[in-house]
Amino acid sequence: MAVGAATSAGAGGEGFAHLVDPNRKWYNNRRIIVLHAWIVLLLITSSANGFDGSLLNSFQSLQTWNRYFDNPAGGRLGLLNAIQNIGSLAGYPFAPYASDILGRRPAIWIGATIMLVAVALQTAAQNWGMFIGARFLIGFGLSLAANAAPMLVTEIAYPTYRAQLTSLYNSLWYSGNIVATWSTFGTKFISNDWSWRIPSLLQGIPPLFQFLLLWFAPESPRWLVSKGKEEQALKTLAYYHADGNEQDPLVQYEFQEIKAAIELDRTVAANVGWKSLIATKGNRRRMAIIVAIAFFSQWSGNGLVSYYLKSVLEHIGITSETIQLLINGILAIWNLCWAVFASTLVDRVGRRILFLTSAGGMLLFFTMQTVCSAQYALHGQPAASHAVIAFIFLFYAAYDLAFTPLIVSYTVEILPYSLRAKGFNVFNFTISLALIFNQYVNPIALGHIAWKYYIVYCCWLAFEFVYLYFMIIETKNLSLEETAALFDGEDATKNLHNAVQDIRHDDYPDEKGSGSYTPTNELKA
Repeated sequence: MAVGAATSAGAGGEGFAHLVDPNRKWYNNRRIIVLHAWIVLLLITSSANGFDGSLLNSFQSLQTWNRYFDNPAGGRLGLLNAIQNIGSLAGYPFAPYASDILGRRPAIWIGATIMLVAVALQTAAQNWGMFIGARFLIGFGLSLAANAAPMLVTEIAYPTYRAQLTSLYNSLWYSGNIVATWSTFGTKFISNDWSWRIPSLLQGIPPLFQFLLLWFAPESPRWLVSKGKEEQALKTLAYYHADGNEQDPLVQYEFQEIKAAIELDRTVAANVGWKSLIATKGNRRRMAIIVAIAFFSQWSGNGLVSYYLKSVLEHIGITSETIQLLINGILAIWNLCWAVFASTLVDRVGRRILFLTSAGGMLLFFTMQTVCSAQYALHGQPAASHAVIAFIFLFYAAYDLAFTPLIVSYTVEILPYSLRAKGFNVFNFTISLALIFNQYVNPIALGHIAWKYYIVYCCWLAFEFVYLYFMIIETKNLSLEETAALFDGEDATKNLHNAVQDIRHDDYPDEKGSGSYTPTNELKA
């Protein structure tokens, strides 16, 4: 496949666009509004992840937390940051099986339940061991929920909004980041242990909502088809995508395409075990992209600020606890705005352009950050210190164009259903490995060589740009099944097209379903 191959229509050149009712919008259709409310319940899994990922960054600037845990530094601080990801590593062997065997909803609910228990332990922590154990459990529960949630988002979303909503999933990491950062900024004025216990308690809000409401949300039609529950799958698609009309051409297109894709997966690879991830040329390319963008998302220099902002700021002379927390809080809002903005561009601008623009911008701004950090270290110039802060913000704007919204959505859309849970698990596993390395090595390297450590990331960012240029395939304006088929050759694309090529608006009567189907019917089935 040529470098930068782009496809903007379905296999037959027409895709599903001609089947979409132009009057059915996200803001004027009651059932799509309800569907999006359920999707928000899934998206907050990422908020919980962002909350936890940002919490210790904020705690490091709290004197009360540092005193309580005897001023952790170096390897001890690295363990505190890494233990959540170690917990995630322990959960990854179970996550894809929970998603594929039990279903997307049960996997998320089990993960949310574990996180609720862990939050209670962390909030009540009396010593180092209890705090570490709680964070391990948070990571374990998060691995189950975070494996299933984005897959369920992409598998139930209305087709025209799928790319934006799935991209929004990882973008909402920063919503948790904002709550963690600003709640910690507010509680810093409390002079006792509740200055860190209150933010810990707030971490339980997203999993609490999921624990209480998740069983009322729809299950994935693709999972239902894979388990032989085709009638339920069709009803779910019809209820949310066509006001209950099972004969709606868009619903029939989706339903037939899902069945054809899952049957094709079974035919091409009867054994869909772990070896299937590298069994074909298409799958090997998928995994080469997925593993790479997972590493890139954590090894682009962003880990320095995301987890060790206090150390970065101290190296440029900013030691005030209040200023450090303010910069962290403002950066979180900045990141959320850019990430959400980029989520709206995925089908208009395309994945490939966003990835390359992001990588090029990061290389430029991180290089300038390195130069200014060196100037401050060598000459103590206040202007250089201020410039470092500016380039940190510009670096994150570039990062957020692709590596916040796209790494999850691109991963789940290029994987066929049979490999989606396992492939996405590899993605999450890779991120955890990258994070553990960063969280152990970064504080040690910063402590020993300070700004010189940034040069390593400058070189790495240059490599990232070249790799992305040759590997990323454009997937905008395709259905989930069409996107996955891009990697499997022309035969797979033709077979998928043949299953749905005869579906047109005028093939079906313009009538609505009986309306007897409701989400409750699905739950009882």
